[in-house]
Amino acid sequence: MSAGFVGVVVSDPSLQGQFTQVELRSLKAKFVSLKRDSGHVTTKNLPGLMKKLRGLNEVVSEEEIAAFLSESYPDSDQEIEFESFLREYLNLQARVSTKVGGGGAAGGAGKTSFLKSSTTTLLHNLNQAEKSSYVAHINTYLREDPFLKKYLPIDPSGNQLFDLIRDGVLLCKLINVAVPGTIDERAINKKRVLNPWERNENHTLCLNSAKAIGCTVVNIGTQDLVEGRPHLVLGLISQIIKIQLLADLNLKKTPQLVELFDDSKDIDEVLSLSPEKMLLRWMNHHLKKAGYKKTVNNFSSDVKDGEAYAYLLKALAPEHSPETTLDTKDPDERAKLVLEQAEKLDCKRYLTPKDITEGSANLNLAFVAQIFQHRNGLTSDTKQVTLTQTATRDDVLLSREERAFRMWINSLGVESYVNNVFEDIRNGWVLLEVLDKVSPGSVNWKLATKPPIKLPFRKLENCNQVIKIGKQLKFSLVNVAGNDIVQGNKKLIVALLWQLMRFNILQLLNKLRFHSQGSQGKEITDADILNWANSKVKASGRTSRMESFKDKSLSNGLFFLELLSAVQPRVVNWKVVTKGEADEDKKLNATYLISVARKIGCSVFLLPEDIIEVNQKMILTLTASIMYWSLQKQPQSQSEMPEQSEASSMASDAASDVASEDGASTTAPSESEEVNSLSDSISNLTTDDATSNAPSTENGNGVAES
Repeated sequence: MSAGFVGVVVSDPSLQGQFTQVELRSLKAKFVSLKRDSGHVTTKNLPGLMKKLRGLNEVVSEEEIAAFLSESYPDSDQEIEFESFLREYLNLQARVSTKVGGGGAAGGAGKTSFLKSSTTTLLHNLNQAEKSSYVAHINTYLREDPFLKKYLPIDPSGNQLFDLIRDGVLLCKLINVAVPGTIDERAINKKRVLNPWERNENHTLCLNSAKAIGCTVVNIGTQDLVEGRPHLVLGLISQIIKIQLLADLNLKKTPQLVELFDDSKDIDEVLSLSPEKMLLRWMNHHLKKAGYKKTVNNFSSDVKDGEAYAYLLKALAPEHSPETTLDTKDPDERAKLVLEQAEKLDCKRYLTPKDITEGSANLNLAFVAQIFQHRNGLTSDTKQVTLTQTATRDDVLLSREERAFRMWINSLGVESYVNNVFEDIRNGWVLLEVLDKVSPGSVNWKLATKPPIKLPFRKLENCNQVIKIGKQLKFSLVNVAGNDIVQGNKKLIVALLWQLMRFNILQLLNKLRFHSQGSQGKEITDADILNWANSKVKASGRTSRMESFKDKSLSNGLFFLELLSAVQPRVVNWKVVTKGEADEDKKLNATYLISVARKIGCSVFLLPEDIIEVNQKMILTLTASIMYWSLQKQPQSQSEMPEQSEASSMASDAASDVASEDGASTTAPSESEEVNSLSDSISNLTTDDATSNAPSTENGNGVAES
């Protein structure tokens, strides 16, 4: 096989998904050429290359790119690896496009002026203010943590935060503060001194768990956290804290929010509001009652004078709100009085009067969210909110699946952010973005309409194109029409999204082979994934077996712990694993195995309940994610094996893999070695199409419902 057919495999699937294979090959060639000519790639020679790239050409200067890179690489001699280069390219594109609405080169002047301002004192001060706020939050919520209390409180003035981030424990703990139970603490490496491998595992666990609670981490890698890069670390912490502070801003947690809407308001439309919009709606509801004449549309310019805060606190806590606050003419003085009143409500002081008057959006949002948490001013009368309390078992399952699909879509790096799948995809645009990610080039954007969409038939056109592409990809869409999506038919939407997610993971598996072998061999099927998992476990000397993806014996979690141990022997601590007989023991195992899977690098979005109840869709994606990770990490010895029959080949593949890993190899194979070994390993996974356990009906891939 000639080297020209070898594709570029990136270790992070979400990063790989940001580029087509053609783009990756082109970028890799340029990068390798620069490295060959210069010996090392650093901030000194990389700007010249980046200036010529698509989206940056004639838009930014080399000096501006160098200034941008210096934020992540203050040491100009520090070597930049290929994947870090890809992330910086994406980050720079995002910063360039954000400030001009994603326009082309026409907005060049605006872009360059932004890049210049990015290195000014103003941005530094803003970062310092946000850092101080986040440090105060961490000190408050984690000061009693048994492991971290010896390191807290953190001093916000120095670099202690970034130093403490480097071992990965703090961020994992912070994620659990934001969404309790996300990470099983038994999976966190918590020794006093961690080796690089253990640190990397913690950061991998952190990033995959952050994705699973709704953070966008597509441009952040484990190395960024190991090195404590300030702007990336603060960006991630900001997202985690925001998720925590806005956790109650939905009808499920706070049914009384129905009070903010007219009876005529469609409940589904209410459910689709993002937490930020719900917070603004809540704020304006009380401001109107207090006699405030303006409408607050953002948490920056609309609150800079502090007047809206004075009215809000007057409405919610009149006992702490003297008239002098409203009478004060000086915005700085008013902001100071507002914060003093909020402290009487036990709102922690995470921002200063200056943060209010300068319009720091993140800090002002956090401030309003804190006021909501301590005194929301809503009625306790639940008569009008009974419709939010009558969830059936089907509703619970739909809600769990909606969450998994939402987190998966947001992890893909699409431009839109999904708050509620059933509502946000009804105009078809988000689905087209997803299709373009999982099947690049499939969408005809000339026929698509971008939100906001006022004309109903434009939404239908988008959704009809979604169905058309789905049929081209051989999805099972019998009797499904674009109008079903527009109308928000939940069961049909879930069926479509499941096929999209399944298609994506199978594509990732197939790409590993096709990048190294062209288009030879059959595509991987659900049956291949099941056979691979069983052969891995068997080859490790264990007897567990999965009969199908809905095998009830899977509910105790032991099979997947054995599979994870087979692909990475040192990762499972068997001392904390239960027999999985009682329901509580099953939940302990399920929670642990999800964290272990994320810890080694699997991007999974299921919940412990999906394992306990053996949700076959989520079980398939979990197995496929472990397979994808394992095949990426295959040792080189695989590529030297002779051809065998398919069944014995899979078994011996697994045995060879485990034997090699038991030898605790300390050096990773080179990129070309990895690709070659992957090609051999996956090419053996070509068993005949068999009956699958995917829940869809026959879908053209030879997969049928069992």
